Amino acid sequence: MTVMQTTEFDTIAAISTPPGEGAISIVRMSGEEALQVAAKVFKGKNLAEVASHTINYGHIFDPETNEEIDEVMASVMRAPKTFTREDIIEINCHGGIVPTNKILQLLLQNGARLAEPGEFTKRAFLHGRIDLTQAESVMDLIRAKTDRSMQIALNQLDGNLAKLIKSLRQDILDVLAQVEVNIDYPEYDDVETLTTKLLKEKAAEVKTRIEDLLQTANQGKIMREGLATAIIGRPNVGKSSLLNYLLHEDKAIVTDVAGTTRDVIEEYVNIRNVPLKLIDTAGIRETEDKVEKIGVERSRKAINQADLVMLLLNASEELTDEDRKLLALTQDKKRLVILNKTDLKTKINLNEVKQLVGPDELLSTSVLQNDGLDELEERIAKMFFNGIENSQTTVMLTNSRHIALLHRAKDSLDAVLRGIDAGMPVDLCQVDMTDAWDDLGEVTGDSYQDELLDQLFSQFCLGK
Repeated sequence: MTVMQTTEFDTIAAISTPPGEGAISIVRMSGEEALQVAAKVFKGKNLAEVASHTINYGHIFDPETNEEIDEVMASVMRAPKTFTREDIIEINCHGGIVPTNKILQLLLQNGARLAEPGEFTKRAFLHGRIDLTQAESVMDLIRAKTDRSMQIALNQLDGNLAKLIKSLRQDILDVLAQVEVNIDYPEYDDVETLTTKLLKEKAAEVKTRIEDLLQTANQGKIMREGLATAIIGRPNVGKSSLLNYLLHEDKAIVTDVAGTTRDVIEEYVNIRNVPLKLIDTAGIRETEDKVEKIGVERSRKAINQADLVMLLLNASEELTDEDRKLLALTQDKKRLVILNKTDLKTKINLNEVKQLVGPDELLSTSVLQNDGLDELEERIAKMFFNGIENSQTTVMLTNSRHIALLHRAKDSLDAVLRGIDAGMPVDLCQVDMTDAWDDLGEVTGDSYQDELLDQLFSQFCLGK
């Protein structure tokens, strides 16, 4: 394990805005020589003399040819009151690929190095500006798909999860210190009994708090990654029409010809602040068409991987054997069974459907007439977030790495309790307690492996 420490870093530069045309682009630079490098290509005020956290008008020019590149505003932010706790220069130039890249190249030619993905945030972590949970929340904030997921990321960026984890670690550390004192300086005959009792009580208490936090994991992962939702049914029951309605655009081709959708279509959509990763599947039926057969097989795979299945039935037709197979195939999944095309004469046997479907799973719609779709959205929101507190006040686990480490810490605490019940020596139980403390430290980055940092920050944007 590596303990966080401050090191000397070179000066890095990268484009921090998305590529392409826009009103403004930002080229960011961080490091001890950021001011000196900027001074070589900036004409205007002397950036070394201006006040920190000011923005200054000027021009970028090529020092070799004296050619003017762009009219810019240069922000100066001096260490340590910056994101990286290093000197930072941000050059605001006109948006566009050519001027932005030209300015970046000039900085690289005059002493800066191209930043690696996520290196600005990595430096903020290594300099103690943020912990690892806050670093990860930066990318969660960038990728947030709903207001609620954005608020959860902001809560984590504010350090709410880190405070909770550090509190758990401190409780474990306090009891470990007390156990050491009791072992090294026994003053009473029953010291071992008292020490064992203390260790057991604290292990049980911390375990309960971890379990409470893990209860938010399912909802948290949905907020971060989206709820994998498969729209399934026989051909021509309205799957693509439902997808287009939810997306508010004609993404999928809609015709009255069965088998039009040949592949799986995936799109993200925000339903009542629940991010859905919608999967419009090919109609599932027996077919000899080779291309359609591949699409049907992919549809079956999508069902297995889905968090939620929306199974459409055609209310204007009688229930078919294929419908019954789909109902049986999805009976163990979290699902909504939608009787679509209710604007037409109802021919489906409602009594048979109700025998095969739970009352909370069934609802009726006419996608063509936009009828019943508000109820569908409301039902989705209630299914996954009913009873969950407002995300502005709740610490919610959204990260698979955090969840895995908390499960490991819980397992270590279980080992402590089993060891005590089995009459194992206190010093052996203490080892498992220390493992729990280490696992929690990996969540916040108080202890970490270099490989973890490389893998984690490689997922970030180049200029973040």
